[in-house]
Amino acid sequence: MDICFPGGLRVEALHQGFWIRTDQPVPQGGGGKAPSPFDLFLASIGTCAGFYALRFCQQRSLRTDGLALTLTAERDPERKKVVRVRLEVSLPIDFPEKYRTAIVHAVDQCSVKKHLLHPPSFEITVTGPPVEAPPPPPCADSATATAHA
Repeated sequence: MDICFPGGLRVEALHQGFWIRTDQPVPQGGGGKAPSPFDLFLASIGTCAGFYALRFCQQRSLRTDGLALTLTAERDPERKKVVRVRLEVSLPIDFPEKYRTAIVHAVDQCSVKKHLLHPPSFEITVTGPPVEAPPPPPCADSATATAHA
């Protein structure tokens, strides 16, 4: 994954051919043109959980129209950190009662959540440019690239 800085407070990542764009909200000095990195972090939890709910239903040939998830992040205003993430699964109207507990267990298998519970170690290194430094990876031209968030 390559990270670049196209201007302002925007930071973009190129991952497997997809551009992931971020910006800071206007009140924090950004342009508000894309989700913040932290918003994408929360979205990764929600979409991961949603994937597990969707696959649970698909593997049992259950209807998925009406299936939805809502993620709510409860924040501690003093520490400015999320202290609880609540995922509410809205089930289709004819969802079988016998699977209600099982779908909760399926959603609980989200790999993003598992990484939060058992976080990896982080290693940050700094390198200087070599004598003949290759140019950094270019940011996508906003006019020609497709945005993926």
